[in-house]
Amino acid sequence: MIEFIFDIANILAGILLGITALDKLDGESNFFNNIAKKLMPFTTVIGGISLGLGVWYLLGFRHILYSAVAIAGGLLLLTHVLSQIPAVGDALVKVSKKLMPFKVIVGMALLILAILYLI
Repeated sequence: MIEFIFDIANILAGILLGITALDKLDGESNFFNNIAKKLMPFTTVIGGISLGLGVWYLLGFRHILYSAVAIAGGLLLLTHVLSQIPAVGDALVKVSKKLMPFKVIVGMALLILAILYLI
């Protein structure tokens, strides 16, 4: 059950992070833009699940690549919240900002990997 939640959260995170590339795919229907607008209020929850469960699975040495991409996606989605974490918040914000140029790549990789693991 937790793996299912992890996969769904990563699919949603992939849509949020990869929206610029996905927008080009759907043409004028704005399908992905409409989904992203509805998901925006839940960015912190989605990012938290991706980051938290990504660390959990990485520590268990399960799905190492998938977990690493999920952690990167979680960090990108939680940039606005990370600075509030005592002691490590500034370091996490620096990592998140270094990942920012790869936002779309991380999002698309996360979306593809999550769909493959869901199947």
